[in-house]
Order: sequence, then structure tokens, then C-alpha cells
Amino acid sequence: MTQQRRDEHSTEFGLWLRKQPEIDSGLGYIATNIDYIWENYKNGKWMIIEEKRYGFEPKFYQKKILKLLDENCRNDKNFYGVHVLVFEKTSPDDGNIFWDGKQITKDELLELLTFRRLM
Repeated sequence: MTQQRRDEHSTEFGLWLRKQPEIDSGLGYIATNIDYIWENYKNGKWMIIEEKRYGFEPKFYQKKILKLLDENCRNDKNFYGVHVLVFEKTSPDDGNIFWDGKQITKDELLELLTFRRLM
């Protein structure tokens, strides 16, 4: 059965989707939002970033969709991958930062976001 939201972080459409028995998750339907499609519009470099707070990791279905996106975007020479950004608490300013499971600093995060660093 499709899990209902336990918070107020959805749109009316998102709430509506969860109430439709014809597209219940038990039938195989899932949805996940993409937190950031990050781009430098001047040079065309871009990446997809999934943000998690409080040390959480993406759920199995999110990982599956993120992997699908990564595999299908790799042919673009300007694509810098799909990444999971995890904050120990809520942001780079209040705890540790993890990029694809590796602990990084704020400066390293900025280097990644400016496409000056690859990991």
C-alpha cells in the first residue's frame, strides 16, 4: 500500500497521487523527487544531487531511480553524475558533510559544486 506522508512537505498533486488505488505502490508504481539538477549555464556542466539530512540515506527505490538516471545521462560529456549529499544535521554549517558516502569539508563541497573537483 502506498505510504501516506507524515509531514506537510508535499504539493496537492503529491498528496493526490498517494490516494489513488489505481497507481498504488503495491502495483509497482513509485515516485521520487529530484532535489537538485545543478548546472553552470555558462559552460553546460551539470549534475544531479539528492540531498538527505540527519544522516539519512536514500531509500532503495530512490537509489534505483538515481542509478537509472546516472546510466542514461552518461553519454553527455557535460554530465558530472548523480550524487548523494548527506548532512549530519541540516546543512554544511551544522555538522559533517558526506558526498557519495565520503566525508568532505565545506571547501571540498564548493569545489564539487563549481566542477573543479571530481570524486
